[in-house]
Amino acid sequence: MSRNFTLCLIALCLLTQTIQAQPLENTKPLTLEGDIASQIVTGADKFLLRQLDNTITARERYWNRDSSSAAAYEASVANSRARLAEITGVVDKRKTFGDLQIVAGTGGPVEVAKGESFLAFNVRWPSVRDISGVGLLLKPNKPNGAYFIAIPDADQTPEMISGLADGLPADQQYAKRLAESGFTVIVPAVISRQYESRNNRAKMTTREFLYRSSYELGRHLIGFEIQKVLAVVDWCESRNDSDVQIGVVGYGEGGLLALYSAALDTRIDATLVSGYFDSRQDMWSEPVSRNVYGLLDQFGDAELASLIAPRSLVIEAAKGPEFELPSEGGAPASLDTPDPKVVSSEVARAKKLIGNEQLDALSLIVSGDGYGVFASEKALQSVAAAVLPNSKIAAVGSAPKLCRELTDVQARESQQAHEINAHTQWLLTESHFIRKDFFKDVDTSSVEAYEKTIEPYRDYFREETIGHFDLPFKALNPRSRLIEETDAWTRYEVVLDVFDDIIAYGIITIPKGIDEGEQRPVVVCQHGLEGRPQDVIGEQNIQYYSAFATKLAERGFITFAPQNLYIFKDRFRTLQRKSYPQRKTLFSLIVPQHQQIVNWLKTQPNVDDKRIAFYGLSYGGKSAMRIPPLVTDYCLSICSADFNEWVLKNATTQYNFSYMFTGEYEIFEWNLGGTFNYAEMAYLICPRPFMVERGHFDGVGEDQWVGYEFGKVRFMYQGRLKLKDKAEIEWFDGPHTINGVGTFKFLHKHLDWPEPVE
Repeated sequence: MSRNFTLCLIALCLLTQTIQAQPLENTKPLTLEGDIASQIVTGADKFLLRQLDNTITARERYWNRDSSSAAAYEASVANSRARLAEITGVVDKRKTFGDLQIVAGTGGPVEVAKGESFLAFNVRWPSVRDISGVGLLLKPNKPNGAYFIAIPDADQTPEMISGLADGLPADQQYAKRLAESGFTVIVPAVISRQYESRNNRAKMTTREFLYRSSYELGRHLIGFEIQKVLAVVDWCESRNDSDVQIGVVGYGEGGLLALYSAALDTRIDATLVSGYFDSRQDMWSEPVSRNVYGLLDQFGDAELASLIAPRSLVIEAAKGPEFELPSEGGAPASLDTPDPKVVSSEVARAKKLIGNEQLDALSLIVSGDGYGVFASEKALQSVAAAVLPNSKIAAVGSAPKLCRELTDVQARESQQAHEINAHTQWLLTESHFIRKDFFKDVDTSSVEAYEKTIEPYRDYFREETIGHFDLPFKALNPRSRLIEETDAWTRYEVVLDVFDDIIAYGIITIPKGIDEGEQRPVVVCQHGLEGRPQDVIGEQNIQYYSAFATKLAERGFITFAPQNLYIFKDRFRTLQRKSYPQRKTLFSLIVPQHQQIVNWLKTQPNVDDKRIAFYGLSYGGKSAMRIPPLVTDYCLSICSADFNEWVLKNATTQYNFSYMFTGEYEIFEWNLGGTFNYAEMAYLICPRPFMVERGHFDGVGEDQWVGYEFGKVRFMYQGRLKLKDKAEIEWFDGPHTINGVGTFKFLHKHLDWPEPVE
């Protein structure tokens, strides 16, 4: 009897395992083990790195160089030059001015220092609006009539490369050496990499701090610094009635600015880039302040060099700035000397792009073994002769003698940072009007006219804001496994194929009692930052999610809880870094994952494909603003614990809730200030129903800003389009959580599903 009991027990266990292993109808068994969320992030990383590799050949589609003559060549690259100006934020008109302003006190000499063959002055000049350039003017005793702009690295000061302050050997003080050789030299100060906590919160460099708000508003710290350089070019040009010779020299971050400035402005005759030129394919690992949205989609350093042709460009392979930035709120980064072999390869690629030896004035100088000193005499001699033929770099002179106390470098930087921040805060106040003008072509005379004229904006949002991989979907290949069953519902894990290395994963909960042939509405329930599907079904973090996917299933809705990519902290944030240079974002992958989820849901016999809704909390609310505009199969969207005056939240330095001070360094999206705030994203959901769920004590924002932004949405729905019941907001007395009262009623109403009888 004992033996029979044992056999029965074994048989029962085997039967239970068989039942549990049974997949959902019309799916294969899911055999994937381990942490599927981690595997999704790993797959996305492989995918993005592969796509990054493809950008080198793919960017050829933007170029049609005509190398038949210098004039033809310039004309053929004009559109690319304009695109570079756009993505670096060099879009504002510079101020006109008569002369540099010498900055000196009321007592003592005007000059700050006196060298054997030049005088040094502290100077200031206007750039864009209230942003000024500051630095040094080195005025030779016997000027040769030509000009150089010498740009230091971000960890150097104008005084260091001019020989006025310690920090560099005399032979590497390249601004001083050019002045000693008869060139008039202007040395702009560059924002430093000073690393500190911001508003007592995240630690980051000053460059990253200023990058954040600028990027959100369609500008860039790089762009502001380029504008300062080009304002000096304006000044140099105004000094002579005849054609004036202008050169630019830069090292490290200064090399970046020199390369971009020369690529943008054909008045620069010759350029030396030292310790910077590289392939840029790993720019995602460099300081985030170097991130330029869509750069690698159209430009590598070779393409930038090709914009400088037929003018002279000297590339110096030399030891560059080397450092690491930790992950303490700001973006982690590492910077190393460019590999000399890679530098040589990129120079060769640039020469091939130029395509005509007569237009090729590009040369490579290797300092030492490629890790030697920057601004070597050979490199300086080469660029000097390119600006002014037969000119010679003079022997190193003695150190200049100070005539007055040097500028307080920290105070100067604080003022420069303040000017840029003040400018972005002004842009923030103007952004509403910029977006209003951007949306001027939307016709709200009728719903039909609206739906037709909103489509170009949806296309722009897809291609320019979110980013779109133009790839065919793989076959769905659905796999599933039963994970839980109660008297009320059955629950499965589901995995679908999207692209190579990209899968979609989630948990579907199917209410019991669905009649044969009956089709139910579906609510896709989206977790927030660092979340999982298990959160929304109630296995964990119930204080935020209130098990809303399970509660909705108990009300008769089918629910699906997807795993989105924003998990594992720096691992997913690095995915954003790898996406940006490709003119892509995290949502370039999340959107197709959701499209495949919807595609699969629509194949299920008990799903009504016209009643599939989206409901997300926190980062899931962020998803609610970005996915339904592009996955139009979602018939409505609910944004919980996220809706905001989003551009303000990202760019303001006035409110502590701002992302300017937090560790979400991936959150900033290029030029939302000029295109899509949350109201404009909601316009892409309209005329489908849209709802906001807002707790009064949710720290993601403040009620007045949420109300302000939602007021624009409500006016579009109810005022312009007369859609009286399709846009709602629920305010509740609570924190950052699913409330599940007004939103549940909204779902029942618009998904046409009866509320439970109390």
